[in-house]
Amino acid sequence: MKLALTIAGSDSGGGAGIQADLKTFSAHGVFGMSVITSITAQNTVGVLGIEDVSPSMVALQMKAVFEDLYPDAVKIGMVSNKEIIEAVAEGLECYKPANVVLDPVMISKTGSQLLKPEAIKALKEKLIPLSTVVTPNLMEAGELSDVEIKDKKDMKEAARKIFAMGAKAVIVKGGHLTGDAADILYDGNDFIELISERIDTENTHGTGCTFSSAIAANLALGYNLADSARKAKEYITGAIRHALDIGKGVGPTNHFWNL
Repeated sequence: MKLALTIAGSDSGGGAGIQADLKTFSAHGVFGMSVITSITAQNTVGVLGIEDVSPSMVALQMKAVFEDLYPDAVKIGMVSNKEIIEAVAEGLECYKPANVVLDPVMISKTGSQLLKPEAIKALKEKLIPLSTVVTPNLMEAGELSDVEIKDKKDMKEAARKIFAMGAKAVIVKGGHLTGDAADILYDGNDFIELISERIDTENTHGTGCTFSSAIAANLALGYNLADSARKAKEYITGAIRHALDIGKGVGPTNHFWNL
């Protein structure tokens, strides 16, 4: 049995964050563990409140997992403040997991700020250099790289700049552009386009979390990064195609569509 760890915030609505990650791990036949960084009161309509877990408790959760259930891959999602980022980085440097997928969660699907502005510098300096791959969406990639992204050329430029921060690879997600849903993987040498049809649905809550945790699950299973990304792209496309029309707002993807 392969193991994967998610370090992220909890979504009480079940569509994103820790809950989405654990569902995704299970859908891939990988045993999932969690380090909860923040608790959100959240549903399909919006985020009612956020309460961060203390950095010392984040560190203790990491210690508990790594010293007993050492993960084959780690996915990092919502790390909302500088102190939590520093605690996570210290844990990664101590335990040295082979595969780290960083999803730089900044704003929720409903527009709530999930990463404090002053924490962006810490994310760049502390976590990106420890990452196997960073998976920003267009807004996040633009924020990290200072590139205004309007097309694939801009996506590639942003990927180069984020790669230069120390990550081993970058996937810039192009879901908010028009046409086919095209993501771009850059490993420092080559660009690989991950293209799927665009699904006409408003129910896309948790897509970023689900995609990044699918990459982590596939890395845990032993696939290389390019194959892990391709498989994750197929999985998230199916999860969106079979998205759940529940709640009064943006419904979640279907994590178990293929089971």
